Amino acid sequence: MMILKQKKLGVMKMEMTSGWSLFIIIIVVVHIVGYSYLLWSTSKMKSDGQKQGETTGHSWDGIEEYNNPLPRWWLFMFIFTIIFSVGYLILYPGMGNYKGTLGWTQEGEWSQDNTSVLEKRAELFSTFIDKPIPQMIKDEKAMAIGERLFANHCSTCHGSDAQGAVGFPNLADDDWLYGGEPDTIVQSITNGRIGVMPAWGSALGDDGVKQVAAYVRNFSEEGQDQDLVAEGKAKFAMFCVACHGADAKGNHLMGAPNLTDTTWLHSFDSGLLETVLLEGISGKMPAHENILDEGSIKVLAAYVYSLSHE
Repeated sequence: MMILKQKKLGVMKMEMTSGWSLFIIIIVVVHIVGYSYLLWSTSKMKSDGQKQGETTGHSWDGIEEYNNPLPRWWLFMFIFTIIFSVGYLILYPGMGNYKGTLGWTQEGEWSQDNTSVLEKRAELFSTFIDKPIPQMIKDEKAMAIGERLFANHCSTCHGSDAQGAVGFPNLADDDWLYGGEPDTIVQSITNGRIGVMPAWGSALGDDGVKQVAAYVRNFSEEGQDQDLVAEGKAKFAMFCVACHGADAKGNHLMGAPNLTDTTWLHSFDSGLLETVLLEGISGKMPAHENILDEGSIKVLAAYVYSLSHE
């Protein structure tokens, strides 16, 4: 069986048991010997009483097969490929667990390339990476890198313009679930976020859901039934203030949204409030600490910060 071992920086090293290694060695050797014998035997094969240049009797669509040997250059090419394969398998790994005389490995090649990339990256980042994020956003080079990072890692959910969509926050305004301070943005990108609105249908009942929905709508939409609003306010104080606050303006520590403005993460259609209250809703911002290094996260956070700051 093959055994995969996790190495540093996410490199996977594959090793084989001795049985599989021996099996692969046998397969490779048999193929090389077989090809060599086939090439030798066909080059020595004589036709049945036919002379060179005569047809073999095979014909298709006006094309006839002649009894001619392989061209010398073609024969030498086959011989060269066999010799090359033997030399390659001596120098490089290809025979089971045999490492090759040069000691070359994919991990070593990757490590060498990665070291070169990190050195060039450190040189590129050296001009701005130590600056605080509010200062970094003034550096055009940093923002160009941050924009590319955003396009590669964030635009799928938040959009290429960072203005989000239903269920995905708009990062270009000044409305933040967890706060828009530089350190908070870095923390959100690094560790991710999990937002959960619990279901309150069983606790509120159908009438209670309508009342709380009316109370919440009353902040940003006129024409609500004030009797429902009054009842909803009392139930809001019982079930909702722990997260959204007594003034319903939310809580950055918990990621609870402000319910008094007109910014809605999951839209504001006629039935969604009731659905969320009845069934709850959840969202997840994935952690990027295993995808991006610390410097890249800081540059990306600076770019996100710049979207809502001049």
